[in-house]
Amino acid sequence: MDAQPLYQRLADHYRRAIQSGVLAPAERIPSVRSLVRTHRVSLSTALQACRQLESDGLIEARPRSGYFVRPRHRAATLPAKEPDPNRPLDPASFVGIHDRVSDFIAKCERHATPFDFALAAASPAHYPADALKQAMMRALRQHPEMLVKRVPPLGHPDLRAVLARRALEVGMNLDPDEIVITHGCIEALNLALRAVARPGDTIAVESPVYFGLLQVLESLGLRALEIPTSPQHGISVDALELALQTHPRLRAVVVVPNFQNPLGCVMPDNEKARLAALCERQQVAVIEDDTYGSLCDDGQLRPAVKAWDRTGNVIYCASMHKTLAPGMRLGWMSGGRWSSRVAMLKFAQSRPNEPLAQAAVAEYMGSKAYDRHMNRLRLQLKRQRTRVAEAIGDYFPPGTRMSLPVGGMLLWVELPGRRSSDQIFELALAQGIRTAPGTMFSNSGRYGHFLRLSCGSDYTSRMDAAMRTLGAIVAAAR
Repeated sequence: MDAQPLYQRLADHYRRAIQSGVLAPAERIPSVRSLVRTHRVSLSTALQACRQLESDGLIEARPRSGYFVRPRHRAATLPAKEPDPNRPLDPASFVGIHDRVSDFIAKCERHATPFDFALAAASPAHYPADALKQAMMRALRQHPEMLVKRVPPLGHPDLRAVLARRALEVGMNLDPDEIVITHGCIEALNLALRAVARPGDTIAVESPVYFGLLQVLESLGLRALEIPTSPQHGISVDALELALQTHPRLRAVVVVPNFQNPLGCVMPDNEKARLAALCERQQVAVIEDDTYGSLCDDGQLRPAVKAWDRTGNVIYCASMHKTLAPGMRLGWMSGGRWSSRVAMLKFAQSRPNEPLAQAAVAEYMGSKAYDRHMNRLRLQLKRQRTRVAEAIGDYFPPGTRMSLPVGGMLLWVELPGRRSSDQIFELALAQGIRTAPGTMFSNSGRYGHFLRLSCGSDYTSRMDAAMRTLGAIVAAAR
């Protein structure tokens, strides 16, 4: 007996017709009442099937006209350009990002923004709030003393054990005692950088790079050296090798090898292996941020760089912030050969995380419910990312460039004619639309004509109207 709901079977029937070309772009699909008569289903089932196809980005509703197959415009959007590997690296510099980020946050807070394309997180409805609440209540019933007992210094042992088992999926073989629970991935990156570097040292970073990392570097008095990063293949290992020859105080490289923020790129496995081997030879630490690694469309997790680590030269950092529970602010790390120093710094900096959330997450991540949640989340993010990409093709001016990632929740968009993303940010904010301008993602001023757009929210008709407005703002800008 087929356990798939009837409305999904009906939606799949028309999905195949659309994908095979039997129903062409812009063609009207049978009306809801026709579906009821033809397939002998209820009105509710027919409506659910249409809404499923609309959610998948395959059809669109037109007022008083019915449903039509959506035009496919993504091919009209040019792919993102590759960086010039022969371009000289900018000098390593003390970072000056705090004022820009503070200004960005202040402006966002002054304007009501019903449409937020800047926040790199999924909608709250996409996370398992009720399941986590129930897990927390069970943990508290079973162990009420948890609230008044001493907290384990490295984190809850059940959570560390679950994370060690999950780490096997990305090629890592970790002992639970190697794992430290942190306040999100940002604290993990702070601890890793403090463990390997001192004020005045140089840290290699991807370019473009997540602005939160630039803030961390600035707060620690470190210099940033931006390494060219491909929108397809990640950081240039060749450029990093050259940088290691010319910057003797380069202490570490920070990379996001899987679904990089903001590019969304994935490093090929051979490049991950090259990176690990190069940095091991040069005795330069690799600090790996794998925050987005679980958000792959196909569910096939990509290996971590640490999978090629043989000497403890890779510090691995990750988070449940994007995948499970933003409100819990839970991250974790494995410090490699700096494990003892990381544990000392964690104790000195913030003491252990509270245990109740850890116990709940340990139960949930150790169950099949977590795998089902991740499959749903990946599918939802893929749908939303596809819809936003199509809207960019529909509404943004010719010459716009963008590569569509195979996972994550972000799109990195190059604006034609070197239009100012700061100006577009200001104009869009006045219309209730929040974006992240490219100037936030570099200390070099190289990305002033780029936007990072998040695809974490449900793509509704109102969201589509906001994208149309944003496209008009980009088209009018100079």
